[in-house]
Amino acid sequence: MAIATSPTPSPTASASALTSSDVSMAAGGITAGEQGGLPAGLDRKRGKACRFYGTAAGCRAGQSCPFVHDESRPATRKNRAPRSAAEESGSDSNPQSNTPLTTSRVQAVTKPVPSSRVVPKPIPQAQAQDPREFQLGQIRRRYKPRERKSEDGATILEFDLKPSDPDFPFEMTALACLLVVPQGYPEESPSLRVRNSDIPRGYTINVERGFDGLVEARTKSMTLLALMGALDKNLEAFLSEKKADTIKLVANADKRHLENLPVRAVNPEVLSSTSKGKATQAPKSVAAPRPTPRPAPVYYSKQQKEDAQAKRTSETRQLKSRLGRLPLYKRSGDGIAYTLPIEPRKRGELPVALRSIKTIVLFVPILYPLQNCRITLEGVKPEDAKATEAGFEERAKKEKESTLMGHVNYMAQNMHVLAKTPLKAEVVEQPVVQEPEPVEEVEAEGAPKVAGVADEERSHIFHIPRPPEWAVESEGESEESDGSGYSYNSEDFEGGFTYEEGEGAQDALQPLDTTERGTALSFPFIELYGIELLETTVLNLTIKCERCRDTTDITGLRNGVKKTESCRKCATVLGVTFRRDLIHTNAIRAGFLDLEGCVPVDMLPSTFLPTCSTCSEPFPAPGIVAHAANTITINCRHCHASMTLKLTAPKFLRITSAAMPASGPRRKRDMLHLHPGEALPLNGRCTHYAKSYRWFRFSCCNKVYACDRCHDEKEEHPNERAERMVCGWCSREQAFRKEDCRFCGRGLIRKRGGGFWEGGKGTRDKAAMSRKDPRKYKRRGGGALAKKKD
Repeated sequence: MAIATSPTPSPTASASALTSSDVSMAAGGITAGEQGGLPAGLDRKRGKACRFYGTAAGCRAGQSCPFVHDESRPATRKNRAPRSAAEESGSDSNPQSNTPLTTSRVQAVTKPVPSSRVVPKPIPQAQAQDPREFQLGQIRRRYKPRERKSEDGATILEFDLKPSDPDFPFEMTALACLLVVPQGYPEESPSLRVRNSDIPRGYTINVERGFDGLVEARTKSMTLLALMGALDKNLEAFLSEKKADTIKLVANADKRHLENLPVRAVNPEVLSSTSKGKATQAPKSVAAPRPTPRPAPVYYSKQQKEDAQAKRTSETRQLKSRLGRLPLYKRSGDGIAYTLPIEPRKRGELPVALRSIKTIVLFVPILYPLQNCRITLEGVKPEDAKATEAGFEERAKKEKESTLMGHVNYMAQNMHVLAKTPLKAEVVEQPVVQEPEPVEEVEAEGAPKVAGVADEERSHIFHIPRPPEWAVESEGESEESDGSGYSYNSEDFEGGFTYEEGEGAQDALQPLDTTERGTALSFPFIELYGIELLETTVLNLTIKCERCRDTTDITGLRNGVKKTESCRKCATVLGVTFRRDLIHTNAIRAGFLDLEGCVPVDMLPSTFLPTCSTCSEPFPAPGIVAHAANTITINCRHCHASMTLKLTAPKFLRITSAAMPASGPRRKRDMLHLHPGEALPLNGRCTHYAKSYRWFRFSCCNKVYACDRCHDEKEEHPNERAERMVCGWCSREQAFRKEDCRFCGRGLIRKRGGGFWEGGKGTRDKAAMSRKDPRKYKRRGGGALAKKKD
């Protein structure tokens, strides 16, 4: 059935047209479903407005939408652009189609917005007030740099910039940056310095120039953090550029090995001078010395230079392989000077100035062996080393076939001979100066004449007599004086201060014996406040016996008095002699100890005598008692000044071992007359331990016994742990081992038998035997069963 369609009314009359169509459809008696315009039952929705009409997507139903498309309705916020003419024409061409219309999803191109309506990006208030400090804070938070200030006020930041590109092609962990932000930033431009030592300088220059280019092309709103981000983004491009040209600065070559050329002599100038009361006249003529002729230059062929270079390379390599591992070995950068350690064979025969030598400097010229090598002695005055150096040069000229190592060995073996090389007297031509004419001395009028006596042997000394006002009064005049004047008695100062007691007086009169021998007693960290001198009057020590290592306290040690004690354990005589020394600000040594058969362990509370630094008066006897880690503060009895003494832990330094001979019975090593390879008697076993195959050397008496019980039966002192032993199978003495011998490898302890027969050495109890042992179920002996088997 054909249905005639009328043209679509205009949008303005859509509501009225829709209402008229509904009326005509109802009058003709045709239902809405038969016309294909509206579904049945939806006529009641015609009065409502469509919510999708007028939006950016539009209504997909088009004219088939059951809701009213009202053009007078205002557009919503979702409406991005008006419907296009194509959509309007499409909807008009097919108003009664049931197929929904689709609209384009592409965003419509809007007109350019005028610049007056563009809102700028907001700037933080801190950046607007101080942009330099704000941007520096961004760098600090991002890279955690090391910061310092330069003299001109610029800020220098040192940090590592790690490339953010995961496919960075270069083997570089981070770029060591040194960013300089001037004081006038952002008006002044920042600069960058690359500090990577593993990157050639030419490539680092490319990075620095690239950063400068980024700084020049930056905008006003670009911060330092944005600049570093741009550098990170373009880092690969900067490093890929051609290497920039650089200049390498080479240090001057070491020319100490070259001989000094003669210096042109200069005529000395004699100046005329006048003094008060004297007149001198300048010389008339001076005879100039003859110029010293320079030696003629020596030229070498190309072949000679090549051979010399090959030999020099070989010998210097040998020198490095022999001495290169020693700690004092050193080689200069140009390969000419070699600092070598040396140990003279006869150091005691060397001059005193050369006995402390440890290293020499060997100069190997570039044209060696065409040019001779030479040496200089380090740590020695030039005048003292001149003979040795001259002797080495003479031998180097004679022995040209010798190697560098041969020269060094000869130097170490014969330094005491080279040190006695006679030096040739250098003849220096002195200019002949004509003597001036003698001029009479004119004495000033009214000058007092000083009477004196000249010393005949020492012409520069002139003895002047005492003035008459310094003359000492006679004895009669001094007796008549009222006694209020100052009296001087030399006896009061000869021996220093005196003690009222007898022992103190004797100690004060004894001279100090400060010969460095024995064991030195010092306080490395002693503190003296208000004390000029500190003297140890009574010393108390704890000593240890060298034989049995038992400790003993010895007290009452005075200066120069020997005191002996007997060891409580081994009865060895122990002797100690104390030789005191004075302690002051620049000396920390309290004295020396001459020990016999013992060694010092610690210092007990001792008596010290301080001297006030204000009035130089000593503290009254017997002094003060102090010990380590103790601080004592006292007042001077003369001027009442405060004196503080703080002692620290003492230090004992053995200077000479010959000063401590051991007295009494010395420990003798047992001569057991053992022969290595042969077994000890009973393989080292004893009645106490039948499974021990060794003897022990006990440290208490240094004697050998089979066990501790055997030691206690023969000796009167208790035993101490044995650190050495003698193997019972091979008779070789060795350090203590737990189970086996170090030499023969045999066991020193017989272990208990296991659960097997083991050839009769194991267990024989069938109940204790293992089930795997065939002896467990085997019948012992013969019998009827054994005869039947035969």
